Amino acid sequence: MNFRTLQELASLCQARGLGIGPLMLEEQAAESGRDARLEFAKMADYYAVMKDAVQRGLHEDTTSRSGLTGLDAQRVMAYRGMSDPALGADASLAMAYALAVSEVNASMGRIIATPTAGSCGIIPGVFVSCQQRFGWSDEHMTYGLFAAGAIGYVIANNSFVSGAEGGCQAEVGSAIGMAAGALTELRGGTPAQAVHAVGLALKNSLGLICDPVGGLVEIPCIVRNGFGAVTALAAADMALAGVRSVIPSDEVIQVMLEVGSAMPEKHRETAGGGLAQTPTGRRIMSELKGK
Repeated sequence: MNFRTLQELASLCQARGLGIGPLMLEEQAAESGRDARLEFAKMADYYAVMKDAVQRGLHEDTTSRSGLTGLDAQRVMAYRGMSDPALGADASLAMAYALAVSEVNASMGRIIATPTAGSCGIIPGVFVSCQQRFGWSDEHMTYGLFAAGAIGYVIANNSFVSGAEGGCQAEVGSAIGMAAGALTELRGGTPAQAVHAVGLALKNSLGLICDPVGGLVEIPCIVRNGFGAVTALAAADMALAGVRSVIPSDEVIQVMLEVGSAMPEKHRETAGGGLAQTPTGRRIMSELKGK
């Protein structure tokens, strides 16, 4: 790739007169040596899997094998039909879709790791709900996935996307940043605005630990995907309104690296601390071991 930082990415977009998505498609094709049409078709297939996961999460039994989680997306959808959500119809739909995909993952269904399985619901939750809301084409959404991929590439090469390395800030936080930046571009924002959205999103998730109860990607992972989708919408709206990340987004990524590196091992996907070691968390762990 011809960029290593978000600033370099934005500058390259400006120099070539391209958005982040189209530029990333060119870069990916050049790096892989494959025709850009083939790369685009592959990404379009990934988006189809995401949409399918949303529907499966809304209409099928997503009870996990542990029995700890499942069907919360359907509960949120039922609530939306009977009440007036405080979040409003659009944000609550993104939340429900994110929960749906994360529950499909927990029940051993097919998902796309974006950037990890533990954060797989955030981008689909944002993308699929916004596609329905704004009437966007699958082609438009596929370019959005390339934009998200470019952002994820920068984060992964300068910090973490793994909870085992940097805590949940690295998984859910990165996914929120990817979704926020991509959504900003999908809604007509400039590459510079998209980069600001990334920084705004990441600043709101710094220090988030990875503390899976029972060592499973279920509690609190699934609900964090729901919250993450809502945060991504907020960050994109801020950026589109002209709100800037006063601390440059590349510097925020470096802070995420610093915080993750300093994080105790027990707070990095070991189930050795946080929610996993509450009395209830320990009881659940004991019950799982006894099964």
